[in-house]
Amino acid sequence: MPFDRTLTAVQAHQVPAWFHEAKLGIFIHWGLYSVPGWAPTTGALHDVIASEGWPAWFARNPYAEWYMNSMRVPNGATAAYHAEQYGDMPYAGFATDFNAGAAQWDPSAWAELFANAGAKYVVLTTKHHDGFLLWPSEQPNPFIPDYQVTRDLVGELSDAVRAQGLTMGLYYSGGLDWTFNPHVIQDISDLFVAVPQSPEYVAYADAHWRELTNRYRPACMWNDIGYPVGSDVGALFADYYNAVPEGIINDRFTQAGPDEIAKISQGVSPKPPHADYRTPEYAVFDTIQDDKWESCRGLGFSFGYNRNESDTEMLSPVELIHSFVDIVSKNGNLLINVGPKGDGTIPAAQAERLLALGAWLAINGEAIYATTPWTRAEATTDSGLSVRFTHKDHTLYATILGTPSGRIVIPDMQVTDHTVITLLGHQGALPWQRAGDGIAIDIPADLAPAAAYTLRLTPQ
Repeated sequence: MPFDRTLTAVQAHQVPAWFHEAKLGIFIHWGLYSVPGWAPTTGALHDVIASEGWPAWFARNPYAEWYMNSMRVPNGATAAYHAEQYGDMPYAGFATDFNAGAAQWDPSAWAELFANAGAKYVVLTTKHHDGFLLWPSEQPNPFIPDYQVTRDLVGELSDAVRAQGLTMGLYYSGGLDWTFNPHVIQDISDLFVAVPQSPEYVAYADAHWRELTNRYRPACMWNDIGYPVGSDVGALFADYYNAVPEGIINDRFTQAGPDEIAKISQGVSPKPPHADYRTPEYAVFDTIQDDKWESCRGLGFSFGYNRNESDTEMLSPVELIHSFVDIVSKNGNLLINVGPKGDGTIPAAQAERLLALGAWLAINGEAIYATTPWTRAEATTDSGLSVRFTHKDHTLYATILGTPSGRIVIPDMQVTDHTVITLLGHQGALPWQRAGDGIAIDIPADLAPAAAYTLRLTPQ
């Protein structure tokens, strides 16, 4: 039944099964900022904010995709770099090199990599805060001529991703467009001040979302920062759901007026009018979350390609796998980002980590895909290894973060006497017995070192 074009109607929308089951998505930040590919490696988002505050974050912003803002922060590191490398060239000047690089890009190679990583869906930035469009829009930028791609990157990647059997979603920065509102962001309160509110921008952003929906049928509307107050988002959301019944909408369509903006400095964040799921950035939780969530993060400190990032700033393959397993155990998905270079090549260090995750999932994916959280998320073995639990049908999975050996005890485990315990990737049942309120399990000898091993506990 079609949704009426009201917020009340769309708020009845339910998160579709595919998103609950998918667990792993690939985020792609690719745009003009990928050409300079530069930012200081300041540190992790929450660490920097906790220790130094938001002004310090924006002054030394490690998000390379924020290059257009960072180059305008007075006395900032990016401003100095841009002056040294490019002189007084305006940011839009990167479009020539970006279009030249995109002409050589192979979308099928990306899609194959994402499938081999074990991802089930992909989200591409169609327009980031700089306003440059990655599709040939019928609503071009009104201020900068030819400020969009000469090749349909959105359409070609959508086709390649779907050819691999994956689901395709689209990101659009509805909250920031520095071509409409050039306000330089130097503190958290500036974020919503910088959201364009003119009737022209409302029509522009709404038209873009509808164009993306009608042309590409994205499985998610992944908006960022916020959305102009003047938009009738109830009608926008209904039009989307009616076109894509299995689609989802994230939690970043916040419409903040002056009263809400005034409260931000007091630590009161404005709420979105509607959302199917939450998208905390670089987030971890201690407990299982009732509402569906998706942790989005880069492999390093940046989403866009940053030539300054090395292995030191990036998650190791083991850290990536551990983080992913933890997120899934707590009712989350992981949207892990890749930041291609300006020419469309994905750096080897990023690809290596994705393939390591895919190799682990090829053995342990049964404990990840289409699972639900158990009664609790975590435990620790008697030898100090962390454990994360997931559940599917009548089977319990206990993923051990590390390589177990000998006999291990997992505390507080109530299982039936005839439970069969196996190790994913190995043949045969494992001997086990009760040990106090838990169970003691004999692990096969000489396991090869690995990021994690998964026990399957099946009642008989």
